[in-house]
Amino acid sequence: MATTFTPASAAERVSREILELLLPHRRAAEPDQHLDTPDDFPEQLAQIGGFVERGEPVVFSLPGFPCKSPNPDKVFGSLPDHGERLALRFLGSLCAEMAKVHEPGAKILICSDGHIFGDVIGVPDENIDAYGHGLREMIRTEGLGAHLGTFDLKDVYGPDLSYDEKRALAAETLGPSVEELRAEVRSDESTLRMYRGITRFLVEDVADWEGSRSALQRDCRRRAYEVIARSRAWGELIAQHHPDNVRLSIHPQSRREPKFGIGLVGEADAWTTPWHSVALRHLDGTWQLMARSAARRLGGEVHVDGRPSHFEAHASVPARREATG
Repeated sequence: MATTFTPASAAERVSREILELLLPHRRAAEPDQHLDTPDDFPEQLAQIGGFVERGEPVVFSLPGFPCKSPNPDKVFGSLPDHGERLALRFLGSLCAEMAKVHEPGAKILICSDGHIFGDVIGVPDENIDAYGHGLREMIRTEGLGAHLGTFDLKDVYGPDLSYDEKRALAAETLGPSVEELRAEVRSDESTLRMYRGITRFLVEDVADWEGSRSALQRDCRRRAYEVIARSRAWGELIAQHHPDNVRLSIHPQSRREPKFGIGLVGEADAWTTPWHSVALRHLDGTWQLMARSAARRLGGEVHVDGRPSHFEAHASVPARREATG
């Protein structure tokens, strides 16, 4: 059966409509995000247009959902909770909205990056495996399999090598060296912003540190370079295996960047993710992600199926007025 191709003019219109569905959820590096138009994202328009012209589902790659933070002040534990569930529902609903303007639909490939840098952030591989299994189970039980898929280091190198061997192979053959990254941080604002954000996360994720604060910061600055280098290597692996996919990021991105930054739930800031936080439901029904220690002051812990799930705000907490996903 012959492939049905969409005329270029119609493909451009549909591609713009798909991108317009993404714009309200963009994680932006600029303060004037309200001025965004599809024309500010020519690379994404071209990538989306390729799928539309071929009459295929539009496929996005989203690196993220690595594992839970090791800091119990930020999260419940090592398994996905309602924060991840809200994020998955949001991504699924976004794909469903795209299907209304592009009949073949859309799919988001969640490229779980926990194993690529688990040793650097201090999370055991078995915890990362358990998190990934829990994530896939959530996708199944939420009925999101038509819209969401997963991809991780096992899909690249298979089952025979150890995770240490897989990480070493990726680091040795892909991505920049630490020395190259240091020079890039000094010369590129976007990389500097990423370096500072990851350093902050590493500092916050440390649960037990017996040295001085300055020693902790030095250690986290050192590890931040390694995290970025490994993340770049992971990005190259994703590009090799899925070269046509539209590239998304959970980190803030500037206009005309090759990646499109996207928010997931109600984030406290542009760097908050479900795997660094818990979900709090406000009295008006909106959700917000925040550190567990902060949520504990605002609400009560809710358990589902015998496990911590989220927090419910106390009646004394003012309701949020803005929509949070």
